[in-house]
Amino acid sequence: MPTPLPLPNDIPLVVDLDGTLIKTDLLVESANRLVTRQPLRSLSMLGWLRHGRAALKAGLADAVELDAASLPYHEPLLAWLREQHAGGRRIVLATASHQALAEPVARHLGLFEAVLASDGELNLKAGRKRDLLVARYGDKGFDYIGNDAADLAVWSAARTAHVVSDAASLVKRARAVAEVGTVWPTDQPPAWQALWRALRPHQWLKNTLIFVPLLASHGYGHAELLLQSMLAFVAFGLAASSVYIGNDLIDIADDRHHPRKRRRPFAAGDVSLLHGWCLAPLLAVAAFTLSATLLAPAFTATLAIYLGLTLAYSLRLKQVALLDVMLLAGLYTLRIIAGTAALQLPLSFWLLSFSVFIFCSLAFVKRFSELADARQDGREGPLRGRGYHASDLEIVSSFGSATGYIAVLVLALYIQDPHTAELYASPKFIWLACPLLLYWISRTWLIAHRGQMHDDPIVFALTDRVSWAIGVCLAGVFALATLVP
Repeated sequence: MPTPLPLPNDIPLVVDLDGTLIKTDLLVESANRLVTRQPLRSLSMLGWLRHGRAALKAGLADAVELDAASLPYHEPLLAWLREQHAGGRRIVLATASHQALAEPVARHLGLFEAVLASDGELNLKAGRKRDLLVARYGDKGFDYIGNDAADLAVWSAARTAHVVSDAASLVKRARAVAEVGTVWPTDQPPAWQALWRALRPHQWLKNTLIFVPLLASHGYGHAELLLQSMLAFVAFGLAASSVYIGNDLIDIADDRHHPRKRRRPFAAGDVSLLHGWCLAPLLAVAAFTLSATLLAPAFTATLAIYLGLTLAYSLRLKQVALLDVMLLAGLYTLRIIAGTAALQLPLSFWLLSFSVFIFCSLAFVKRFSELADARQDGREGPLRGRGYHASDLEIVSSFGSATGYIAVLVLALYIQDPHTAELYASPKFIWLACPLLLYWISRTWLIAHRGQMHDDPIVFALTDRVSWAIGVCLAGVFALATLVP
């Protein structure tokens, strides 16, 4: 009597994890977590790697914990797996990631009857994974979902090969060794597009602060000074993009819990974390090469201070209430100091004083918006990754509006400085700037209270039509003060 053919539900569906079920790699994720949270302990990775890749995975799995719930899953595939599970299909997770990292994923999803993974001695990948699956289920006794060339060996022993990839060449190679079933696209943007977003070019708008000393010193008519400011802008932009990538790598766990930041390229799994670790230092080297070659040493020193403070902020100081705001204000002010250093001009007491207070107000706006979002979402406890509670909302608002109004007071006192008469033909016209700034600061806080503020108030100010209109009016006021005797 012939043996009956197995029903589809009797054939186990085996799913790869890294790059297939999730858009990232748990080995890279765990290494990133160790480097950013315990940098000294991360040196142990060299010793683990000496004993092989399996030992490295075991060491990392023992050293870190990852939040399975916040990982970037391949949602179309996950939805299909849930349908298969609801229909009674046996589903197995088979991954080269370590068992201790794979099991939390399986528990979170609740779809798998078994988890097959690497341990301290076996790296369950390619031929090793194939051999284990054949030993358990027999040749052609399972269906397999994979995503790259390492899965070809497994597909060759599978009844049906399911593929998660945008590469037509990989699908063609899979068809050469097995019958191909479903092909899912990666649901990811082109690599260059995701990398461009990771650089956050829109944040370069903040670096226009570098041009403030040029304008304040009335040096905009000198081509050489204008060129120096433009070179400083590019160098600072490269350094800032390096910082943004580094910050995204450090904050990836917190970003994945944020309603907007979770869409950032690294948090969403659109760009490999390895690419970030390669790109960030390259951008920093490019920035310092440009600075050291074409700009004043004082600018290079300012750039180094900016990178150092930003690193300290990302690693620890952003979690210290109030100090984080002071540091944010200082980082904004450093852009003006950098612009001054690029032109080799003396620092202006009044410009620095005004900058510290106005940027302190805007930094408080940033924190206020985060706290308002937390309260709106019903989160009354500590804000994740910050030193604040949602109950701090009102006091943060008071601090922020007060420092903003002090900035206007600094501007009023500047008008009375005898040195101001040397720069402006009629300093009295600058009084008109005071009500304009009072209106702008008050409106900014009003918008923040209404929950309509961008995560970054500087970006908001540079993209808001009313802010632009007020900026034009302020330019007109200072033009009158300069030109009208």
